[in-house]
Amino acid sequence: MHAAERERVIQEAMRSTGFVTYRELEALLDASPATIRRDLARLEEAGQIVRVHGGARVSGDAPRPTLQLAGTPFDQSITLNLAAKRAIGAAAAALCQPGEGVMIDGGTTTLQMCPHLANLNLQVLTNSLHIVTALLPQLGTRILVPSGTVFREQNIILAASGEESMPRFHAPKLFMGAAAVGPQGVMQQDVVLVAAERRLIDRAEEVILLVDSGKFVSSSGTIVCGLDEVDVLVTDSAIAPEHAAMVRAAGVTLIVA
Repeated sequence: MHAAERERVIQEAMRSTGFVTYRELEALLDASPATIRRDLARLEEAGQIVRVHGGARVSGDAPRPTLQLAGTPFDQSITLNLAAKRAIGAAAAALCQPGEGVMIDGGTTTLQMCPHLANLNLQVLTNSLHIVTALLPQLGTRILVPSGTVFREQNIILAASGEESMPRFHAPKLFMGAAAVGPQGVMQQDVVLVAAERRLIDRAEEVILLVDSGKFVSSSGTIVCGLDEVDVLVTDSAIAPEHAAMVRAAGVTLIVA
């Protein structure tokens, strides 16, 4: 990745919240800490950022960030492939064991797990207010949320400020969605989502990906993780044979709902 591209990624990572940590940049950039420091120094000299303890923030002279994520708003995407998402959600919920702690990343497919989690007495860490709302009637389900900024279009809580925004929580399973899946790996459309999901992956023993078959024919530019970091992938019966073969070749357990 060239310097100009790294600087673009740095600025994009700061677009939504106005701040980014060194740890997040190390996850996003294929560069050494020394190279990242030089990139930040150039941006600071240009008046675009200000380096602070633990990372960098947008300069006071720069345009104010907007609290908006790239991608389709939640209220629009929830109606897409709904039958497939419901089947995937039910199959994913069946992987939960009574009384365990799990993490459920925000998304229209992971939301479909919620009706099937009642009476399991789970402890759930989620960054999605939609998922919180769906779980609240389940008296036996304990709910944890991180601190951060609410992005209204996705109704999700995200923070670029790093680990300190998350409760001290380690879970056997992380259930997450994606904008696209391909040979490159699991992708999202916004670098803020990528940084947040990397923090969740780091806390999980098992990563379970929930994607409908349409996600294998779409593309998105920001890689969350390689397929080799995914343990289980749950999708619908319309998955193409070549995509199923790609998943299995990566050593991922494929569940077809």
